[in-house]
Amino acid sequence: MMIPFRMFPRIYLALGFVFGVVVIGSVGYVVVEGYSWVEALYMTVITVSTVGFGEVRELSDNGMVFTTILIMGSLGTFAYSISALTTYFVNGEYRNTFKEARLKQEVDKLSGHVIVCGSGRVGDMAIQELLDHATPVVVIESDVEKAERLAEEGKLVIAGDATRDENLESAGIARAKSVITTLPDDAQNLYVILAAREMAPGIHIISRASKSNSVSKFRVAGANNVIMPDKVGGAHMASLVVMPDVLEFLDHVRIQGADAINLEEIPVNVLPQGLKASTLGELDARNRVGVNVVGMKKSDGNFVINPGRDTPLDEACKLFVLGTVDQIKTMNRLLGIQPPQA
Repeated sequence: MMIPFRMFPRIYLALGFVFGVVVIGSVGYVVVEGYSWVEALYMTVITVSTVGFGEVRELSDNGMVFTTILIMGSLGTFAYSISALTTYFVNGEYRNTFKEARLKQEVDKLSGHVIVCGSGRVGDMAIQELLDHATPVVVIESDVEKAERLAEEGKLVIAGDATRDENLESAGIARAKSVITTLPDDAQNLYVILAAREMAPGIHIISRASKSNSVSKFRVAGANNVIMPDKVGGAHMASLVVMPDVLEFLDHVRIQGADAINLEEIPVNVLPQGLKASTLGELDARNRVGVNVVGMKKSDGNFVINPGRDTPLDEACKLFVLGTVDQIKTMNRLLGIQPPQA
């Protein structure tokens, strides 16, 4: 695994100082004493290392002054170099370096992943749901303790501020399909939206909003969807009073999850060539395995609820099917299609 040069700044700086002392000493002895380059290098090394060997030949007054300056300068250089190396290895900084390199390597392999900014209560729920649906996730978290906890759980985490462009770049925003920003402050979420839209114009952006007047601003800034958790939660609780059985049923229906009943999206373009231009009835999915096609998104963006058997299909539309996990797997096998990939 190749380690980027920029990940060892202090180590390289220390080595640069040592190399600089050797070069300056060698050049100085050539100029001041007229030594050959080999003699000058040898004299410099035995001087700065203080091993006690004798001079190549007797020094002039100017040579003595230069040697004194060289010894004093090398003392500070070596003191810094030893301190840098000790801090790097004894404090365990080298482990962080290799962790960062491994994280970068794993993120660079991703494409079509989701970036989640913030891992509070809302962010954690989004992360878990995405992972349950086998969707790769990269988390950007500014809280170091939270970032370490998520990393220990095996998640890809970038410890840093999501409002900084370099962290979004490190998360692979150019290759990501969506950004979910769940930061507690609306101003921070707004900045993430603006930055993400500028860096990846075609990306899908979902943002959390704490205040009602932030929703329109987020949409103008480029957010595709804006969610207010308090509003959604309050509406859900009220619905449990008005129509509890309906809500309880919907709570049992998961989106491409592992529950008994799943609602799954199937793009028509994954169908075999002979079925792409057919009608819904020709698929005969319901009669074969008991899967119900409950909805359809047409190529013009309009939705059709409970479409009829004569509804035409095209490669740009999507079907929403309801059934058990086994039923949906059987349907995919019978039709010779692959389930939609995250």
